[in-house]
Amino acid sequence: MDLKAQANLKRGENVAKYSSLANIFLASLKGIVGVLSGSIALIADAVNSFSDIFASLAVYIGLRFSQRKPDQKFPYGYYKLETFSSLIVALIIIFSGIEIAIESFNSFLNPEPIGIPLISLSVAAISAMVNLMFSRYKEKVGREIKSQALISDGKHSLIDVLSSLIVFTGIFLAYLGYTSIQGVAGVFVAVLIIYMGLKLGKDAVLVLLDVGMDPEKIQTVHSLVKSIPGVEGIHDMKVRRSGPFVFAELHLETKKELPVEKAYELSEKVKVKVKEVITELDTLTVQIEPAKKDMVRFAIPLENNDGLLSTVSNHFGKASYFLIADVFKGNLKSFKIKVNPGRNLKRKKGIKSAEFLANESVDVLIAGEDVGEGPSYVLMEELIQKVDVEGDNLEDILNNAYNMVR
Repeated sequence: MDLKAQANLKRGENVAKYSSLANIFLASLKGIVGVLSGSIALIADAVNSFSDIFASLAVYIGLRFSQRKPDQKFPYGYYKLETFSSLIVALIIIFSGIEIAIESFNSFLNPEPIGIPLISLSVAAISAMVNLMFSRYKEKVGREIKSQALISDGKHSLIDVLSSLIVFTGIFLAYLGYTSIQGVAGVFVAVLIIYMGLKLGKDAVLVLLDVGMDPEKIQTVHSLVKSIPGVEGIHDMKVRRSGPFVFAELHLETKKELPVEKAYELSEKVKVKVKEVITELDTLTVQIEPAKKDMVRFAIPLENNDGLLSTVSNHFGKASYFLIADVFKGNLKSFKIKVNPGRNLKRKKGIKSAEFLANESVDVLIAGEDVGEGPSYVLMEELIQKVDVEGDNLEDILNNAYNMVR
C-alpha cells in the first residue's frame, strides 16, 4: 500500500469517527426528548440513530483494519474487512428498520398525545440538518478515497435526513391533533430504512463474491492497452474489488522473442493505461505471452532486384534492396522489393535500414550476419525478431523462417 492509499484510509477512519460521535449526541438527544414527550416517531428516530452509531463504528473498524499491511496469512491485505463492515452496516439498518416498523404500527393502533411539542420539533429539525451535513461529507470523502463502506454510510445518513423530516411532519400534525399520524410517520421511516439496508447489503455481497466490473469499463481498458505499440492482443482480463481498492490481472499478447527488459517496460506502460480507467487500481498482474499470428511480415536483405530469384545479401546495412514478404499460414501471400534507404549513407547505414524496416511494419528480419549493435538495438526497440537464413531460395528461406517463429 502506498503512502497516498494509507493517508486516504486514515482520512476515512477520521470521518467515520466524527460521524459516530455526532450520532451518539443525536441519538441521546432524540431518545431523551422522545421519552419525555411520548413521541413514538422521535423514539423510533432515536433507535435509528443508535443503529447509525454501530454502523459508523463498523465502518471505522473496517477502515482501521484495512490499513494493516499484507502478510503471509492475508497476502492481499485486509481491505475486504472494509466491505465486510459495509455488510454489517446493511444488516444493522435492516433490523433497526423492522423494529421501528413494529413500534410505529403499535403507535398507530394506540395513539397518544405528545408533550413538549416545540422542543420535539426543534430536535427533529436539528437532526435533519446534522445528518444532511454528514451525509454529503461522508459521500464526498468516500468517493475521493474510493471507500464503498463510507459511501454507503453517507447514503444511510441521507435516509436519516428523510427520516427526521418525516418525524418532524408527524410531530407537527400530532401537535395539530392528528395523533395517529406519528405511527404512520414511523412506518414510512421504517420502509426507507429497510429499503436502503437491502440495497447496501446487495452491493456489499456482490463485492465479497468478487463480482466483475462494468463490461463497458473493461472494454475501454482493452482498447487503451491494445493501442500501446508492441501489444498484439489482450485476453482473460479479470478484475475484483477488495474494499476501496481493485486488483486485476490480464494476459498480454506480444511479438515473439521479447527481451526481459522490453517485457518489463511494456508491462509498466500497460499498468499506466489501466490506471487511467481504473483509478482505484492497487495491483495489476500482467502475464506476457507471444501472439499466435497467422500472417507474418518478413524482410530479407538483397543484392539485386530480380523478384523471387534475387540473391540474398550478406551485408545488412549495405544491402541494395529488401524483400518485404507477407506469409500467411506458411504460404507466401504477397511480396515487394524496395530500395534500402541506408545503403549510400557514409555513417549509420544499419540504423537507417533498421528504421526503414520498422516503418514497413516488419515482424521478422531474416539475415545471415550480425547486424551490429546499433541496428540490433533499433530492432529490439521496434520488436522486430531476427532469425538466420536457412534455405536455397527465397521461398524456402521464407517457409523455414515462418516455421521457426511460429
